[in-house]
Amino acid sequence: MAKQAKVLSSKEIRRVLTHISTQRHSVRNRTMFLTMYLAGLRVGECASLRYNNILDSHGNVMDQIILDTDQTKGRTGRVVFLGEKIRKELRHYVKTYPPVSDDQILFYSQKNPEQGFTPNTLCQFFHQLFRDCGLQGASSHSPRRTFITNLANR
Repeated sequence: MAKQAKVLSSKEIRRVLTHISTQRHSVRNRTMFLTMYLAGLRVGECASLRYNNILDSHGNVMDQIILDTDQTKGRTGRVVFLGEKIRKELRHYVKTYPPVSDDQILFYSQKNPEQGFTPNTLCQFFHQLFRDCGLQGASSHSPRRTFITNLANR
């Protein structure tokens, strides 16, 4: 049986956010991490996000993300509700990186800004991030697993 991804403690989440704040692309990296952690997105869903997934026709961050069938595991679309904390982060991100077009990829990558991250490169990014933070057993699935565990505990 495969080992489950580590559930992150509040102290470990703060450690990740502190580390991110010292790195290049800190606004993007913080928003990616918090989107996965606060909205419970899978890494592939996060990589596939576009501005039109989070912004309404007036350019305001919506209170939900509607994921199409091609953005989700199992090819079934779903709605992800966004709390105020993640909407605030997304508003800051959009202000920092305003879209050129509605269907522009949300999280640019340095090597391929127009295409963004692939799910694999985003997995690698999170693997390196957690290793740099000294978090043993953490993976790209850890933010989602932490979200789900916290939700179940409430």
